[in-house]
Amino acid sequence: METPANDNTATPARRALDALADNTEDRAAMDMLAGSDVLVPVPDDAEQDATDPGAVALPVIERAGGEPVVPVFTSEPAMAELLPFVSRYRLVPLGALASQWPADDLALTIDGGSAHPLTLTSEGVRTLLARP
Repeated sequence: METPANDNTATPARRALDALADNTEDRAAMDMLAGSDVLVPVPDDAEQDATDPGAVALPVIERAGGEPVVPVFTSEPAMAELLPFVSRYRLVPLGALASQWPADDLALTIDGGSAHPLTLTSEGVRTLLARP
């Protein structure tokens, strides 16, 4: 499903992804994306860590080539499109998530089921999206 450019219901993160689909060098769009909140899915069988409410467990799925990737989403409909069985999520600032990103080869996919998804390597997450 493609979001029209003039759709006022699209989140700032979704508009940033659409802009980056047209121009991957758009710094303003990357900054907008980094400053946006994203939905991090919480599997229904996952235990919440009540001792640290600031901790976020990263859901990891495998891409077609077997590479591990963390899916995050700009909206509930975007999440339901790719992960219809997940009903819970945490709303997390993307820049804060990126600033604590693991140093291994864990990639990040934003709106993986959309017309304009964005997948970044672990290094790309830390260098392009991390905010202090």
